[in-house]
Amino acid sequence: MNHPNPDHEPNAPHGPPYLAPWERAFDKVASPFEEFIHNQTSGGIVLMLATVLALAIANSPLGGAYERMLAMPFSVGVGEWMLSKTLHHWVNDGLMALFFFLVGLEIKREVLVGELASPRQATLPIFAAIGGMIVPAGVYWLINPDGPAALGWGIPMATDIAFAVGVLVLLGDRVPKTLMMFLVALAIVDDLGAVLVIALFYTDKIAYDALLFASVVFAVLLAFNLAGVRRTGPYFVVGLILWLAMLKSGVHATIAGVLIAIAIPARAKFDPERFSRRMRRLLDRFDASYRPGVGILRNDEQYAVARTLKNAVDKVETPLQRLEHGLHVPVALFVIPVFALFNAGINIEGQALGAVLQDPVTLGVMLGLVVGKVLGIVGASWLAIKLNIASLPSGAHFIQLVGVGFIGGIGFTMSIFIAELAFVGMPDQLLMAKTGILFASFSAGVAGYVWLRWLTPRTAL
Repeated sequence: MNHPNPDHEPNAPHGPPYLAPWERAFDKVASPFEEFIHNQTSGGIVLMLATVLALAIANSPLGGAYERMLAMPFSVGVGEWMLSKTLHHWVNDGLMALFFFLVGLEIKREVLVGELASPRQATLPIFAAIGGMIVPAGVYWLINPDGPAALGWGIPMATDIAFAVGVLVLLGDRVPKTLMMFLVALAIVDDLGAVLVIALFYTDKIAYDALLFASVVFAVLLAFNLAGVRRTGPYFVVGLILWLAMLKSGVHATIAGVLIAIAIPARAKFDPERFSRRMRRLLDRFDASYRPGVGILRNDEQYAVARTLKNAVDKVETPLQRLEHGLHVPVALFVIPVFALFNAGINIEGQALGAVLQDPVTLGVMLGLVVGKVLGIVGASWLAIKLNIASLPSGAHFIQLVGVGFIGGIGFTMSIFIAELAFVGMPDQLLMAKTGILFASFSAGVAGYVWLRWLTPRTAL
């Protein structure tokens, strides 16, 4: 029996092969961590371009049109039931729920099987993240202890994982891979902290009946998981109801994304051994159904086997892995850049830059991110190591953690998000906060890169 030549050799019995332009990519196998880093790096580049575009538009003759676009009302509903919000709110309350859903999936994976699964491995990034949240918030509070400005204490607590990872990627092999994994774990714990801060401190007046209904809906999602529901459709439909309930409850609606992620199944239907046996049998049938000169378009049996192969691959994946993998690109290349486009456009024309940089809100954000982050991350890491409850990442040196501490001060996405919640109806304070975020994120990124690229001794690399 003639079998198809898997390498498409010229003397294959079934004729000349068709080589697609992406054929070589079929054989490239990238680990989930490598794909994650690639997506975060690409997302960081697009995010930077979206930020520059937003700033350019806001400070151009199109600035007025930009503000009107943000305030444009948009309604969704049927009959008498209508949900009306501005485009700005739809992006921040609706579209960003996808970002928080992805954050929830990442947190769940890290806790189950990642850097946060082992207590010994998890201790250092957890300590570093906690220090990197408490100290910046304290620095901000020291500068803004009371009044409306004090509401912004949560702004410098965040780390933007896309930009932070992008800076480390630029350094190439000058930093060990374990340091990258430490930064990712730290940023994920940081995201969890930001989610808790938003849920507990940046909420409107609580509507307890809506919150109770949201709890019932969340219980339904957990029941889906326990019942073995693996299709994403039911989770999406019920998750949408949960989002609406959270929106009405006063707790920020994006928290619904994290709750839905918690309910997503993390177990595969096939174990690897069973999957391997099944795939080998199917591949044997695939080869046996081959007919010389007949493509798969006319070979119904071979096509049926190919479909079954695909179904088997789906069953060896967990729904959590499949959703996380599928969402990384749209969230990194669409959701976050759109958020930046709608939120990073601050008008600095006509503003006295010196006065802006001396404003207590701007100073609090900048010092919190640039100084507070490095002190908190490095100080908490040093304490955990001295207490002998954690150890440095393999191949890394303590001096490199200082560079990671600076990079942790890139607070862009989550910091802007918290600023929007903290200073609702206070445009002056919001302008100062966003200005501080932009200047601090740029400064922290440059400081971290310079530290790791030029100031870290070669012997420590």
